[in-house]
Amino acid sequence: MAAFKHPLNLTLTLTQILNLTPSCTLSKILNPKSPPKPYFLKTQCALKSIHSASKAQNCKNVIQVLEDRGLVDSITSQDLKSASSNPNSSPLKVYCGFDPTAESLHLGNLLGLIVLSWFRRCGHKTVALIGGATGRVGDPSGKSLERPELDEKTLEKNILGIRESISTVLGRSEEIFGGKEKIGDVIIMNNYDWWKEMKVLEFLREVGRYARVGTMLAKESVKARLSSEEGMSFTELTYQLLQGYDFLYLFKNEEVSVQIGGSDQWGNITAGTELIRKILRAEGAYGLTFPLLLKSDGTKFGKSEGGAIWLSSSMLSPYQFYQYFFSVPDADVINFLKILTFLSLEEIAELEKGMSGPGYEPNSVQRRLAEEVTRFVHGKDGLLEAVKATEALKPGSEAKLDSKIIEEIGADVPSCCLDYHEVLNRSLVDLSVASGLLESKSAARRLMKQGGLYLNNKRVNGEDILVEEEDIVDGKVLLLSAGKKNKMVIKIIDN
Repeated sequence: MAAFKHPLNLTLTLTQILNLTPSCTLSKILNPKSPPKPYFLKTQCALKSIHSASKAQNCKNVIQVLEDRGLVDSITSQDLKSASSNPNSSPLKVYCGFDPTAESLHLGNLLGLIVLSWFRRCGHKTVALIGGATGRVGDPSGKSLERPELDEKTLEKNILGIRESISTVLGRSEEIFGGKEKIGDVIIMNNYDWWKEMKVLEFLREVGRYARVGTMLAKESVKARLSSEEGMSFTELTYQLLQGYDFLYLFKNEEVSVQIGGSDQWGNITAGTELIRKILRAEGAYGLTFPLLLKSDGTKFGKSEGGAIWLSSSMLSPYQFYQYFFSVPDADVINFLKILTFLSLEEIAELEKGMSGPGYEPNSVQRRLAEEVTRFVHGKDGLLEAVKATEALKPGSEAKLDSKIIEEIGADVPSCCLDYHEVLNRSLVDLSVASGLLESKSAARRLMKQGGLYLNNKRVNGEDILVEEEDIVDGKVLLLSAGKKNKMVIKIIDN
């Protein structure tokens, strides 16, 4: 970060103050007689669909669709409903922001992608905004502690990873919607492109003067932090103005009129609509929030709160992703189908009805949920991989195991490493204890007599059965199972 030459030197760029590096001045952006040069980079996703350039396609009001599915928490104006379905108006342009605080998006971000997809399905244009600038500050909303500062190399790596996640997932919309409907465009942008040379004095004069301190302090995210022992830094306090200005910039220069986000983003979103009204003296800017995706204990899914469900297959395999949804409790599964899938409400109602009917197969609705969400995030190939692994790992399954499938579950089940000579020609009773699957040989013998001990999904029927060379899958691994749920992956470290 550039050093101050003098404590009162406010001609430094705002990005230098917030540990950024310098590309456009605020006066150029706000001067209607001198439109800004296109400093930002736009990335069009490689989509097969063609955008209808004139009017939104004829579909049910997207706001009504979202409300029916429980995907609306608040909207800034009921006028958004009419604006989103006016046949005489051009399609809306909607944006959602994603800060690059990790190399992958997580399940908490998935709702933003889903809501953008619904807007696209109804013919509207969408923008996914990566917070290359705001990510250097950190959004305090919903956080009890200030986010750790990221170095430049990590930040750039995260931006590339998130850009890839967004383009890959949103690029599947036509596949998810059956390929029969025209799907609106999606553009990926980075707010660092217009923050790089923002001057501090310009920002304070042109934006800061419109921000009321009382209003900023009254935001729920701010009040919660101010009352905590940790408190809140000035940098975090400014976040709502930075996000608010993003909306103003996109409204003025990109004709974006709607910002969406989780319910914890309400204060940041309304900061944007207020700046647009006060600085540009314009109406027609709207905000929409959706409910946060919560864990069973009521806490938010997120990267820094623990228990993250990543959307990138490099950080969480499609099998592990699929298993999470397959394990959703009955009490949550119908709600998750409504908000996380694109199944019709009529079909979801039929699935719900079937859950209480005679002959219902337990977890069959969870299986449908897992299939739909995994297909949206990981595509057909990812879903096939997840289903194949799930079926192959069932004790008694006739499916052929390979080392990749067994290693796939290594992060979900206990595993151990044994030398080749410790495994070959060893009794399965001994191996069950040596690996830590069972506590004693007597427990192993008892389970074997009950038909509950499996080697590579095949039931072990005798105490004298030894591990043979062909039992070691691909010369790398073994899978021991005690019943249906308790498994042990044995990795061979010396062959």
